[in-house]
Amino acid sequence: MQNIKTKLLHAREVQRACGLSKSTLYRFMRTGLFPEPLKIGPKAIRWRADEIQEWIDSRERAHGDSPKSAMPVPSQGSPSELA
Repeated sequence: MQNIKTKLLHAREVQRACGLSKSTLYRFMRTGLFPEPLKIGPKAIRWRADEIQEWIDSRERAHGDSPKSAMPVPSQGSPSELA
């Protein structure tokens, strides 16, 4: 038997992780912009955590693709240069 590595997430957990409202989450699914959930019971669905993480990782940054930590640090000039 294999180890179970993929966690299944409830809609509230997905909303919290992605910062999306319920209506936006379902609209994105309808238009193919978001992973489809798995049906695990007659009235129960869950999303694979790895697919949600991939979706988050695939989003572009608001101000370009480079992470904030990679931004250059401004040089520290003398106080007269800063005025």
